[in-house]
Amino acid sequence: MQKVITYSLFFLMFSSSVSAFQKVQKVQKDTSYTVNSSFKKYKKNFPNIEIPKPQHYENVKEINDEVYKQVGERKLHLDAFVNTDSLLKPAVIMVHGGGWKSGDKSHMKPMAQCIASKGYACFALEYRLSDEAQYPDGIYDIKEAIQYIKSNAKGFRIDTTKVAILGTSSGAQMATLVGTTNNNSNFEENTGYNTSTSVQAIVNLDGVIAFVHPKSTEGKMAAWWLGGTSKEKPKVWKEASALTHVDENTPPTLFISSQYERFQAGREEMIEIMDKHNIYSQVENFPDSPHTFWLFNPWFTETVNYITLFLDKTFKKES
Repeated sequence: MQKVITYSLFFLMFSSSVSAFQKVQKVQKDTSYTVNSSFKKYKKNFPNIEIPKPQHYENVKEINDEVYKQVGERKLHLDAFVNTDSLLKPAVIMVHGGGWKSGDKSHMKPMAQCIASKGYACFALEYRLSDEAQYPDGIYDIKEAIQYIKSNAKGFRIDTTKVAILGTSSGAQMATLVGTTNNNSNFEENTGYNTSTSVQAIVNLDGVIAFVHPKSTEGKMAAWWLGGTSKEKPKVWKEASALTHVDENTPPTLFISSQYERFQAGREEMIEIMDKHNIYSQVENFPDSPHTFWLFNPWFTETVNYITLFLDKTFKKES
């Protein structure tokens, strides 16, 4: 009898340990895409590139790893960089890239610090990557982050009528999809917040607008995030493309692009639709740059300048 109890207890303990290990493994982050790995990738062809260092600005308050959402035991965090002047300020939601599979909110820190110092409140988001949760869960995460930030507007000192969403690479694809589905019920979850997920501006840094497009190249990472290839999941690939949703409700948009045309797939068509509705758009190109130009000087400073001038034009124009 004692042996049976001992073996049973061992089995239960072993099973619990395996289950816990599998759970940890399930959410373990893919760290293949980092600023340093990108630097090493592009250094050979762009020998003069430099990684901008995070800066301390006296007029920027930083709040790290604030929980904005919890799924079971999984907590999702954001980093806030808030200008400390007394006025209510526009908010900038920032979505990192990494092929929907890798990357980290810390990649956005230098840009967030710099933009915040110019009169904004910036929020760099963590969201569930494709190894943990496939489309559209990451989109839900971003929209719920917007709701959380707006619901805590008083603490962050933001103007909830002036919110921009900014993304880089795959994060730009996600950000543009979020921006073009303002208050679209098909992209909302029952979160308990009564706050709108709408944004009033989009900043797209080298993110595709249409997955199935003559300029677009179908990749394994997109297929993994979308739950299948374009032939297997044609409706999903279309729904996940921001171009599908562009209409008279699309907010003003800034596109900043590298030399690689495949990351511009759908941009011209989006602008054409926006033009029909007299919605402002702006395009800036770096013709001789790596895909991740925003991570490095000499492009970092110019990128930040383009962004802040666009945001100033959109949010700080005289009424």
